[in-house]
Amino acid sequence: MPQGDMKQPLLRSSRRPQGPLSDVGTDAPLVGILGTGDFSRSLAQRLVASGYRVVIGSRTPKRFSGLFPEEAEVTTQQEAASQADLVFVGLFVEHYSTLSELKEALAGKTVVDVSNGTSINHDGPSNAEQLATLFPDSLVVKGFNVISAWTLQTGPRDGSRQVLLCGDNVAAKTSVAQLCRDMGFLPVDLGRLSSARDIENVPLRLFPVWTTPVVLALSLFFFFYFFNFLHDVLHPYVVEGKNVFYKLPIDTVNVTLPAVAMVMLALVYLPGLLAAFLQLWHGTKYRRFPGWLDRWLQGRKQMGLLAFFCAALHAVYSLCRPMLRSSRYAILNAAYKQVKNGPPEVWDAEQVWRVELYVSAGVLALGLLSLLAVASLPSVGNSLNWREFTFIQSRLGYTALVMSTLHTLLFGWDRAFTPSRYHFYLPPTFVLALVLPCAVLLGRLALAVPCVAFRLARIRRGWERDRGIRFQLPEEAANGVEQHISDV
Repeated sequence: MPQGDMKQPLLRSSRRPQGPLSDVGTDAPLVGILGTGDFSRSLAQRLVASGYRVVIGSRTPKRFSGLFPEEAEVTTQQEAASQADLVFVGLFVEHYSTLSELKEALAGKTVVDVSNGTSINHDGPSNAEQLATLFPDSLVVKGFNVISAWTLQTGPRDGSRQVLLCGDNVAAKTSVAQLCRDMGFLPVDLGRLSSARDIENVPLRLFPVWTTPVVLALSLFFFFYFFNFLHDVLHPYVVEGKNVFYKLPIDTVNVTLPAVAMVMLALVYLPGLLAAFLQLWHGTKYRRFPGWLDRWLQGRKQMGLLAFFCAALHAVYSLCRPMLRSSRYAILNAAYKQVKNGPPEVWDAEQVWRVELYVSAGVLALGLLSLLAVASLPSVGNSLNWREFTFIQSRLGYTALVMSTLHTLLFGWDRAFTPSRYHFYLPPTFVLALVLPCAVLLGRLALAVPCVAFRLARIRRGWERDRGIRFQLPEEAANGVEQHISDV
């Protein structure tokens, strides 16, 4: 990089950090930062805005002094380490060895490691542990590695407020946690320094909770797409010699998307039913679910959002159908045949009602799915109490499943019972898409039976089968009265 370019920050922002930069007093705590990169510059700005005095340690202070706030002092690493009581190490792990001369200056002080690795660390020592080995007399705390330089500049937001911390010294962690709060972040203590490896792996994981739902959605999409290809494209070509391969880009995709959306939405509520039936079977809520069911329950939010995504794409594809050249040709051909052979006016009241009803049900289902998706956002979900959140995600969620099932039933109408619809002896796509949603709705109806619902409610309030306390009053024992059983 040319030397002239070093005079400007790498991260440019027209906004200054919120806070009175000029109000930093001489009695404010002094925090040191070793390093002059993007993160160090953003951290210095946020610390000054939070009322801290900041000293920057650099190997070439004069070169980088113009990149930091005027209120921050840029000096040598030795002087910064000697002056500050709490020091941030903003260097890559391969440069830790250059700090070996600061062992005496950093002895007994809190040292915060903010580094991240380049790949997920499964078994090796963490960067923070390597820093603690290099400075055995310092109090090393891992933290701030999950916060980006941009977040430090623009201020904390709902999605990036948490700062994960760990360390072996309680007092050191407490001081760093207080600093987090003063900067507007939320500290989360994850225990001893041995947890640093897990903290350093957090920013390196790419959507870890989305992997299984995305793979499942893609698998369903490819399955239904191939099924539709056999049923609607290949069969006419083999049996009738009709070339309808033009359906593959849009029509086949548009038939596949609602099937995926319905199955994914049913998979959102199926694990809850399985959990309820397991509690009824075991007669207690104090028995752990199987691991696969527990992971399934934790991934329901992602499955629901993917169901909404597929349903929204289906709506967009359906709205685009009148613009397709194939649709225009089909309408023209139908109009020509009607004028040539048919009556001047064609009106099928049954089909009119069917289309009106299934479109209306589909719009309602998409609207409910949109509400569920919005309610799953942290900023919206945090403003709801537990009863409101449960009502939206459970009651309205099942209503969305009912409306989407009704939409598909009205779309299929009586075609499920027409033999000519079974190409290659395969049922229409909507028949396959209805299997799991109907099973889920029937399971929910079974749990709504009063005797079953009452027993499940008792279990979830702590009642256990075969755990009652048997007792008998003294006067009843003499008269031979049977023992009572307490449900406590």
